[in-house]
Parts: sequence; C-alpha cells; structure tokens
Amino acid sequence: MDPFSLASQRLKIPLLSASISAGFPSPADDYTEANIDLNEHLISNPLSTFFLRVKGDSMVNAGIKDKDLIIVDKSLRAKPGNIIIAMIDGEFTIKRLSIKNNELYLKAENHNYPDFKFKNHIDIQIWGVVIYSIHRFL
Repeated sequence: MDPFSLASQRLKIPLLSASISAGFPSPADDYTEANIDLNEHLISNPLSTFFLRVKGDSMVNAGIKDKDLIIVDKSLRAKPGNIIIAMIDGEFTIKRLSIKNNELYLKAENHNYPDFKFKNHIDIQIWGVVIYSIHRFL
C-alpha cells in the first residue's frame, strides 16, 4: 500500500465531550460530542510526514519505548531539544538534538547508550523531527 494513501484516508473516531481527570475521578458524560479525525490532530504536513517503528530502548527516558510507533515530520527545522531521526554514517537512529559547549550532538535518553558528536562522524543527516510517539500499555 502506498504510504501516502493512508494519510489521505479519513478515520473518524468518537470524541467524548468530557475531559478525563488525571488527578481525582470526575463523572463522565454518557454521550459523544463529535467525531475526531486523527489525521487532523496528529499530522500537519501530510506530504512530509511518515511513520516509523522504534527498535530498541535508547530513548526510554524520553517516553519512547521499543516497538513504539513514531510520527516524523520532515518539513520541520530541527532545533536543540527536539527528538529527531538521523542517519549516522549510513545507519538510522532516533536521538535528542542537543548542544553543549557550542557543539551539536545527538543525545540518547538512556544512560546505557553513548551520545554522538557531529565532529566524530563522517556523515550525519537529519531526516525529520519526531512529533508524536504512540505506544501500547498492554
């Protein structure tokens, strides 16, 4: 299936009119306010957005786990602090773009993994900015 045809399909999912309390419980309404289209809420730039499945746990402290589905926007300009998809010497990785002592580097969000300094690699290309991570709880 063409990956862009999925972005053009509209999937309407019910949106309950009440918000859910993350503190103390509150009564929930028994009706649906409207339908929500996940494309409208998760994808701003359909032609430059793609999905990837995460393999590994180098970003676990940023809330991105093994097998998570991430949404990446290639049209966004990467800034320090963003989680990005990069190609380092021909290998794809997901890391946080960081700056220290006026040097850019890619930071793992798990102390068991090394950081990557730009100056130590022949070729680092930024492919896009991660805008969402979706993971299962079960």
